[in-house]
Amino acid sequence: MMPMTVSFFTGGGKTKMHAIVYGLSIVAIYTVIGLAVAPLMGPETANHLSTEWLPNIIFFAVFIVFGLSFLGLFEITLPGTFINKMDQKSEKGGWVGIFFMAFTLVLVSFSCTGPLVGSILVSSAGGEVLKPVIGMAGFSLAFAIPFTLFAFFPGWLSTLPKSGGWLNAVKVVLGFIEIGLAFKFLSIADQAFHWRILDREVNIAIWIVVIALLGLYLMKAFRLPGDTGKDAEDKRVSVPRLVLAMASFTFLVYLIPGMWGAPLKALAGYLPPLYTHDFDLISRNTPANQICDEPKYAEFLHLPHGLQGYFDYDQALACARQQKKPLFIDFTGHGCTNCREMEAVVWSDPEVLKRLQNDFVVVALYIDDKTELPESQWYTSKYDNKVKKTIGKQNADLQIANLNNNAQPFYILEGNDEKVLVSPYGYKKDVKEFVKFLDSAKKKFSELASK
Repeated sequence: MMPMTVSFFTGGGKTKMHAIVYGLSIVAIYTVIGLAVAPLMGPETANHLSTEWLPNIIFFAVFIVFGLSFLGLFEITLPGTFINKMDQKSEKGGWVGIFFMAFTLVLVSFSCTGPLVGSILVSSAGGEVLKPVIGMAGFSLAFAIPFTLFAFFPGWLSTLPKSGGWLNAVKVVLGFIEIGLAFKFLSIADQAFHWRILDREVNIAIWIVVIALLGLYLMKAFRLPGDTGKDAEDKRVSVPRLVLAMASFTFLVYLIPGMWGAPLKALAGYLPPLYTHDFDLISRNTPANQICDEPKYAEFLHLPHGLQGYFDYDQALACARQQKKPLFIDFTGHGCTNCREMEAVVWSDPEVLKRLQNDFVVVALYIDDKTELPESQWYTSKYDNKVKKTIGKQNADLQIANLNNNAQPFYILEGNDEKVLVSPYGYKKDVKEFVKFLDSAKKKFSELASK
């Protein structure tokens, strides 16, 4: 959304007041969602929309269209008659466009909003008023500040007397970034619906091509339609362009091992998981943990790092009781960027992985999976009185109704009596803290078992 924000505020006579209204619109939309939308539609609705195929395909298409426009394939212009009418009512039209940009940003950001927003939405849906208003307003204010600053920045650019051809180069760079990031939206829908059209190596290959073209463009190996004037004819490369090209090619070299199965931890939240990789040449140790029976949904749901575990709560609980081990519950999602980062950075640590393998029965509960269950397994939620038909809806209802939380990642350590052993753990990439979290639960479980 950063490139789209910059592009939107670069032209069209946008002022600093427009940028302020943009930021205030973000705050207002979040606050309205916390106050009104959640009680009407339920706390899991935002997550459902962010992983539904249609919104993600639309965002994918919008980002591709904007990216191609930035590259100079075409200009996005409104009809002349409409422009004339908008000129006559410039203030009204400007506010509508700015509000739409803010609304788009808010909707895209709901992919994974973290523990704060998740708990606030649950409180709102449960009937609270003051907490959702204050909480959403505070969160959205911090969230809106960087985007408001980016909205301010193009106004400063437009006041420069001689921008030159470099401004088109900035737009082209943003176009390449736009196209690369567009595939994140397609990837979310692809994982949630198990289409398997955008596996990990395909996504990485696309990024490699995009980054390679970006680096070559920065080195002036080719020109695009918008590159005109003396700057375009000059074959000399400025130092800033050279530095950016070096950064691009460095990133390119980092990506290449990913084609053969390298984990690429820095991009864990933006790439499809490793289990979708069809061309994995890296040998990985087989975990030692044992499970009781064949996990349900294992043909399309997976745990990271080759861990053995479950994807159904009741099945996992039965195994935990059979093995007399605590239950490690991972509330996760296909579209959860923070979940993938936790798995890549924290779960992959040998000390963490050893404990997950040997000391716990692991269950991953995907709250955004769209697989519809047989009608015999449908039920009406006691929380919102809605029928839960899919794996994701039922898992989300389990988290909301029992734990009063709707954030991912959200880790629960539970005893065989289904009571929480220690305080839950959220998005915190601290290996030592996570190990302490696991060890404290194991100790508490042992103490209770000895009584």
